[in-house]
Amino acid sequence: MGIKRNMAAIMALAVRGGAALAADDADGTDVAAAAAMSRVTVLAHYDNAVGTSDAASQGTVTSNLIASRAALRTGELLEFVPGMIVTQHSGDGKANQYFLRGFNLDHGTDFATYVDAMPVNLRSNAHGQGYSDLNFLIPELVQRIDYKKGGYFADEGDFAAAGAAHIRLADRLPEGTASLTVGRYGYRRALLADSFAVPSAAGGTILYGMELGRNDGPWQTPEQVRKYNAVLRYSHGDAQDGYSVTAMAYRNRWNATDQVPQRAVRDGLIGRFGTLDASDGGDTARTSVSWDMHRRGDGRITEASAYLVRSSLDLYSNFTYLLADPVDGDQFQQSERRTMGGFNASQTWLDKIGGVDMRNKVGLQTRYDHVSPIGLYATREREKLATVREDRIKEASAGLYLENTSYWLPAFRTVAGLRYDAYRFDVNGRDVSANKASPKLSLIFGPWAGTEYFINYGAGFHSNDARGVLAPAAATPLVGTRGAELGMRSELVRGLQSSLSLWTLDIDSELVFVGDSGDTEASRPSRRSGIEWSNHYIAAPWLLFDLDLSASRARYRRDDPAGNHVPGSLDKVASFGVTFKDLGRWFGGAELRYFGPRPLIEDDSVRSASTALAYGRIGYKLNRRTKLTLDGFNLFNRRASDIDYYYASRLPGEPAEGVDDVHSHPVEPRTWRLTLSHSF
Repeated sequence: MGIKRNMAAIMALAVRGGAALAADDADGTDVAAAAAMSRVTVLAHYDNAVGTSDAASQGTVTSNLIASRAALRTGELLEFVPGMIVTQHSGDGKANQYFLRGFNLDHGTDFATYVDAMPVNLRSNAHGQGYSDLNFLIPELVQRIDYKKGGYFADEGDFAAAGAAHIRLADRLPEGTASLTVGRYGYRRALLADSFAVPSAAGGTILYGMELGRNDGPWQTPEQVRKYNAVLRYSHGDAQDGYSVTAMAYRNRWNATDQVPQRAVRDGLIGRFGTLDASDGGDTARTSVSWDMHRRGDGRITEASAYLVRSSLDLYSNFTYLLADPVDGDQFQQSERRTMGGFNASQTWLDKIGGVDMRNKVGLQTRYDHVSPIGLYATREREKLATVREDRIKEASAGLYLENTSYWLPAFRTVAGLRYDAYRFDVNGRDVSANKASPKLSLIFGPWAGTEYFINYGAGFHSNDARGVLAPAAATPLVGTRGAELGMRSELVRGLQSSLSLWTLDIDSELVFVGDSGDTEASRPSRRSGIEWSNHYIAAPWLLFDLDLSASRARYRRDDPAGNHVPGSLDKVASFGVTFKDLGRWFGGAELRYFGPRPLIEDDSVRSASTALAYGRIGYKLNRRTKLTLDGFNLFNRRASDIDYYYASRLPGEPAEGVDDVHSHPVEPRTWRLTLSHSF
């Protein structure tokens, strides 16, 4: 088949978002067409067919599946990434706790998250490096989630060592939606969203969404969550040539029940859902405006985006109670006011050298954070007592990347990339610069008998907090990572998409949680390795099954008498889901997720318990436009923990040095939420 048709097939897949571009196979069957047929069989829940990715652990989840599953919290959107666990150790206005590939990612370090063009991870954050708060999202407006695991992709930079998720918002909705949700413990949520064509010569589409949330939770001190969200988006054009402008606004205030020592519950000092400092909590806000454009034609794709974000965060926490200050207590405030902006651009073009079809891409990503002030303060019942430190941070970065995809044979292609990042950290007028080059290489074989094979390698990094970089004992500005993966993806069994990957990842400096400061600090280099198996099976046009299993091992690479286990590293994850739709007027599904025990200190002498939770949904269509949905969470009412830590704290009457103990945040008890929604 001629070069023109080859190029057309390559370009068609690139336009679709194309993690991988395929040439024709040996007998002349167009792989792009075969991939399209496979996509039909998964009922638009996934876009993970053979020929659509450059790694077995890469994929896409669409809005159809997102809308079909129950979610306790907004951040659980990321649990659509196979192997990801999302929990919470504080109030529901705070960024979630994330686990993936043997990492306790804390609030987002080493997993990069984006909403359209905007990075969610906040570097040099008041609470933790890479802080990723997704509460500003309205799930009903998400069009798809593109995920990648491992640092094998040239267009992924900071925080992407374990992986990345790109959450894409819709330009238009198939119909407007109004819904009202009520549930136990004072849960209330109202949503209104729609899109419409602009009635003018200019054309285009306007999309809007508004969300109002209230929640007290099961806690002894009611959370009193007060959440407001709004989105306004204008888009123009089509898949070939178009652009969008999006404005978003978010505000949330809450009380927090943080993790508590198990001895306090065991001895009856507080109940299971009690707190030792009822004044903990927070207040956060975020506003943004972003612009995206794309232009495709004549064998080229041009993409560009820009964003401006203004955010604020005030967190009040007390993890050690009376350990540091037996009179006023150990509550502290972490506070920041941030302005973040950036510009991204890329050019993709098709070429042929020495008879080899190629796709080339060059991209530039820039970002600037101005955080002023960012402070840590000693407080009592949210009243400031003293300033521990207060800084003004300016952090700028630019990343340039090159990527070449070469189609050597009908069943063999390579993806070679090189990324170069330059950073400048400025804290109170003192500055330092750093840079890092990150090579990437992927080899993709097949498909043969409906199965494709992958070999991936990539170097990457995460940045450290600017305050640590410029401290007297300076932390490494850009911490290097190196990872590799062997994988396969198969559609050999009709209706089943199955992916298997063996992976390993080295990181030059681990970030670990420090309980008495409520923060993370750099530690020894570490190595993780593991296996993942992900399955999506269409048993019938109305019935979908999902099964994801993963196991990993995390160890420090430099021996220490304290031990070599990485605290909080998650070694086993399993999830099973079933989704059914259009069964008469009924629809629904269920999901079971399990995450295994974890070492809480380096010598593995103290471990957390495992956690297994079941969610469920049952819905009934009252008529074509109106439906009633009942969601259930923790259906078996398990008494488990969302997260556990081990450190010293001090309660009244205890020794001045405190007591080492496991500190836990319990999962919420069985609860129900009922939603009435109407389409218009």
